[in-house]
Amino acid sequence: MRLSINLACLFLFAVLSTGGSAAADEPVPAHQTFTLKSATLKETRRINVYTPPGYDAAGGTRYPVLYMPDGGLQEDFPHVASDIDTAIRAGEMRPVIVVGIENTERRRDTTGPTSVDEDRKIAPRVGGSAAFRAFIRDELMPQVRRRYRVTNETGIIGESLVGLFIVETFFLEPKLFDTYIALSPSLWWNNEELVRKASERLKAQPGLRNGLYLSSANEDNIAPAAARLADTLRANAPAGLRWQYEPRPDLRHDNIYRTVSPQVLRRWFAPEGKGRGP
Repeated sequence: MRLSINLACLFLFAVLSTGGSAAADEPVPAHQTFTLKSATLKETRRINVYTPPGYDAAGGTRYPVLYMPDGGLQEDFPHVASDIDTAIRAGEMRPVIVVGIENTERRRDTTGPTSVDEDRKIAPRVGGSAAFRAFIRDELMPQVRRRYRVTNETGIIGESLVGLFIVETFFLEPKLFDTYIALSPSLWWNNEELVRKASERLKAQPGLRNGLYLSSANEDNIAPAAARLADTLRANAPAGLRWQYEPRPDLRHDNIYRTVSPQVLRRWFAPEGKGRGP
């Protein structure tokens, strides 16, 4: 019995930590897939792209782009693209292009350096967030601009370790995206470094005019840190920063993405003429 329980726990940990929760038969809206050989990451990455209804007939119309790590067909791309497609067709959201980045080494790509031994145990390689960010900035974004009709407006969405990457990018390279949506971000990484340094980083960038959305589920290792980050934002956020923190103690780490993202995306990418963000 003890062996069975341990195996079940290991299976659950593996499922919750991969970032991929799509069922094999989960429907996916029409999309394109291409591969990109990355000199930065020294590997080939698979990219899935959803274009909004009417894209092919829209002539010169250009669209904002929402980037999403965990963007494989067996990861979060199917439910995010489906939710967005439904919202656009219902007139509840502006048309956007969704660019899904399929994982290779998720924990390498989404974590920064750490001095904590326990952090390093989560994967053979960690601390590659700067390289992953460079891949997005210098290789993927130019490729998307060449292949698709896009505006300069960009956003990024993700949860857990991807949420950590999103918050890190917001602080270290805020101009990379206009809208940052971090669901249940793993702010415990490196003794909560992002939370500890948030005040000084906000004060150093008084001209921030991005959008930042944070949420947390009922989880002891994330919710308190997210709440502390929200307190820091209340005290130090630049006047031009649009931000919102929504604690969701009614949700779990494994269901917050699918539960929260449909409403959040409708809010932050609301149709023209309607208020956006918080």
